This record gives sequence, structure tokens and C-alpha cells, in this order.
Amino acid sequence: MTRIANDPADFVSQALAGFVAAHGDVVRAVDGGVVRAVPAARGSVALVVGGGSGHYPAFAGVVGAGMAAGAVCGNIFTSPSAGQAYRVAKAAHRGGGVLFSFGNYAGDVLHFGEAEARLRDEGIDARTVLCTDDIASAPLDEIDRRRGIAGDFVVFKIAGAAAERGDSIDEVERLARLANHRTRTLGVAFGGCTFPGAGEPLFTVPDGMMSIGLGIHGEPGIRDVPRTDSATLAATLVGALLADVPEQRGARVVVIVNGLGTVKYEELFVLYGDVAALLEAAGVTVVQPEVGELVTSLDMAGASVTLFWLDDELEPLWAAPAYTPAYRKGSVEVAAATDAGDEVFEAGEAEQLPEASEWSKTAATLALGYLDAARATLHEHEAELGRIDAIAGDGDHGVGMRTGIDAAGEAADPDAGLRAMLAAAGDAWSERAGGTSGALWGSILVAVGRALDREGADPCTAVADAARAALDAVTSRGGARVGDKTMVDALDPFVRTLDQRLAAGDALPDALDAAARAATDAAAATSALRPALGRARPLAEKSLGHPDAGATSLALIATAISETTRKEAR
Repeated sequence: MTRIANDPADFVSQALAGFVAAHGDVVRAVDGGVVRAVPAARGSVALVVGGGSGHYPAFAGVVGAGMAAGAVCGNIFTSPSAGQAYRVAKAAHRGGGVLFSFGNYAGDVLHFGEAEARLRDEGIDARTVLCTDDIASAPLDEIDRRRGIAGDFVVFKIAGAAAERGDSIDEVERLARLANHRTRTLGVAFGGCTFPGAGEPLFTVPDGMMSIGLGIHGEPGIRDVPRTDSATLAATLVGALLADVPEQRGARVVVIVNGLGTVKYEELFVLYGDVAALLEAAGVTVVQPEVGELVTSLDMAGASVTLFWLDDELEPLWAAPAYTPAYRKGSVEVAAATDAGDEVFEAGEAEQLPEASEWSKTAATLALGYLDAARATLHEHEAELGRIDAIAGDGDHGVGMRTGIDAAGEAADPDAGLRAMLAAAGDAWSERAGGTSGALWGSILVAVGRALDREGADPCTAVADAARAALDAVTSRGGARVGDKTMVDALDPFVRTLDQRLAAGDALPDALDAAARAATDAAAATSALRPALGRARPLAEKSLGHPDAGATSLALIATAISETTRKEAR
């Protein structure tokens, strides 16, 4: 549990401020994260890493010479927003392009992808390399679907070293992909981690057991086995890793034994000794290993073993010097932070929108009432949504939805008109909440605003169009389909039922009521589904028998909208 904190809501920002104060010679704060206090050479590639907080020293701790140019810092276990990624990248950019790198998680992919598109629209060469090292999260023939865990550190080190020596963005990207392809990780958990302010861990491991295949966002392992001694644990982990190797792996490997939070250094050294002995017996030479806390998960009791298979290109980059707050290797001459203000991005003036019509302002006021109704139900069900999400995820869905709807409500100004108000609310939801749900609900509000803001349109037609636009926004951005155990499983029947009932001549309140009940039934029915996307996919069996949190929250919001419509019609 977190023992030192003030308001849990401010935990990340206060921790980041303290981090910058302690390491001001190496990093400086920017909106959305941190960048190097002394920028890299002009024309060099800017490696920008990031993700949710709670993993220190990933991600802010590896910003510095020889590694990352910047780190985007989201809330605990929650992907940062597209705006954060964009602003950090702009601050870190030195003219050679931006390479984003992060773990393969849906929310990160959505938000960083949007930031990449914005940078490209401005003429900045921006690219992404996903980290996919966790062998427990997908089989070898689906390697692109694997999640990134401690192997993130390997990719950051290789890409950062290549950028530091002045390689082109083509070369930095190629080497980062090669490093990721030659990296494998498997972990074990002995106990779950606890969010700041929470009284219980996200998951527990039964007494006398350990959980193989843990994630780094509070996800439990994929199977529980009896706890054993270090030598037997090492044999379990190394055996699986040696059975899952890149082609032409060679005989030289970097070993990383990583602590997740409460398994400390002495224990990790014991495990490393057993791992090294097994590799030696297998004819493998260990090169410059690392033992310590490199990618953590708050206070999770767990550890992981990473094997990074070297070749002639990668080994010099692994050995190259680095100087960051959390990782220092070799000798690096660090200049004084005199160039810190060079080429810092400053946000331009907000776009001037045309004056909204009186009809649009009135419609926006009505829409604000629906946002308030959604806010009330999400606050009421926050704990329930978190509990559902913790079964096969990280337990942050309730907090994320509450944070998002609060931000949307704060940003919503009816005087801006319906379309502009919902666009601002959607941007705020995405920015403040982060995560997959933040990106998707931000897109929903923007799409709904475009569809509804049509003066003179038939209300039933406009509402049906808005529902279809919401579904299109979710499926096009997130890629989910019916049956994947996501919010789409509730949204699709909502849209279909609404269309059917309106076409049959139902009044709008009755049609919305039927649609909300269809969404609620569908959300409950996701208990029988196995997740095909997101963090819960590797834990499909644990998810069986429990509804999807995203589908549940959507059904709750649909019900709140239906009830509000009926009240307005009285």
C-alpha cells in the first residue's frame, strides 16, 4: 500500500514534481511529462517514451543522455492523453524526427497514435515502435499482440543509444524494432499492488501460491502454481523463455532480473544466480546483465526475467553509456542546463469558432443535463466498475470514468453551442482520463456533437444518427467488434434497438428506454465472453463469469440518458 501521500488525486502530479526537483540537472518538467534538461544535439532523433505512472523508473527515470529525450506521464496505470504525448514530443523534438516507444496497450496505442498523426500533419517525421516482450500474453505466432513489460527498458536503451550517436530516424526505428523482436520476458507475482488511497490490492494470490505471467498494470498472472524455491522458479521462467526465442538467436544474451516493487535486491540477486547458472548450462553467455527495479508496478510483490538476444549490431548499443536519473552506465559528459529553453513548444491561440446560434446554445444546455446525469451515475457506480475491472484488468475503470466525466462537465460551456461544447467536453475527457476508455469516450462526444447540431432536423432522426456516429467512432478507433468483450457489445445493441424502435414509430423516450435495456442485457451477457482485446485478453479464463467493465459503464450511461429523456418529456 502507499504510505506516504496527500490527496490520492494529486499523487502523480506531486510525485512528478518531487522527481523533477530532485533531478533538475537531468530533467525538466513540461506539460504532460518531462524532457531532458540539456537537449540533445540539433538534428538528432527524439526518443519519447511513456505510459501510465506507477512504474518508476519507467518512464521518467530513463530520460537523459543515451536514452530517452522525453517521457509522457499518465495517471496511475493509465495511458497519457494524445495532447500530453503531442506536447512532450514537441518539447523534445530537435529536428531529426520523433520516435515514440511504449508498451503495447490499447489506450497507449490510441493516444500516442493520435499524437503521431498531429505531428505528421505539422511536417514532423513521427513514428512508433511498440514493445511486445511478454511471452505470457500471446503465443509466438501472435507476437504482435503481446504486451510490453520489463522488455520496454531494452528497446528504450537501444533506441536511445542509436539516437545519441546521431543515427537517422530510419535507423533508430529499425534498431528499436530489432531489439524488440529479440527480447522476451516472463514474470511471477506473489501479491497484488494497491492504488494510492485504496484499502485493498487489485488482486491477491492464494496463500502458498504464485502467479505466473503477471502484467505490470496490476494484472494478475495467467495461472497460479504452488510457491517454490528460487532454483525451481528460475527453471520455470528460463525454461519457458528458452522455448520462445527469435530465429538465429545466437549464444550471447542480456539478462534482466526486474523487481516489481516489494521483491527487493537481495532476493533478486538470488534469482539471478539461479538464472545465470541455468543459462550457462544451456551454453549461453550472459553479457552485461541488470538486476534491480527497472519497470515496477507500485508495490506489487513480483519479479520478471528478461532475455535480450544480442547480435553484432545490438551489443555495442547495449554497452553504450547513458546518464539518466535512474540508470547510469559508463562515462557521459553532462553539460549544464543552459539550453533548456531552446525550441520549447508553446501552444498557439485557440481557434476562433463562429458564434453559435440560439438554437444550438439551447440544445447545448439540454445536453449538459445529460452529461450531469451520466456524471451522477458514474460517481454512484465508481467502486463497482473498479471491482469488475480488477478481475482481469488493473481496476482503474471506475476512477477513469469518473475522472473523464468530471473533466467533460468542467469543460462544457453551453454558450459555445452544441457541437463545440461536446467537442470541448470530449477533448477534456480524453485529456484528463487517458486510457482506452478516455480516448473512446472523447471520440464519442465529438461524434455525437457533430451529428446532433443540426437545427431543424427531426429529433428522432438526429438522435439515431448520433448513436450510429458514436458506434462508428468506437469501432473505427478501437477496432473492437461484437463478441470481443468490450463496450461495443453494449453499444451495438443499443444502436440497433434504437433504430428498430424509432422505425416502428415509438416515441423517443420509449425507444431510448428499450435501447438502454438492450444495452444493459448485453453488458450482463458479456460474462460469458472471453476478451479478445485489451489488457484482459491474456486473462481470458479469469474474466469468464464476469461482465466487461466498459460495457457495463456504457449501459449505465445509456440508462441515465433514457431516464433523463423521460423526465424531460413529462
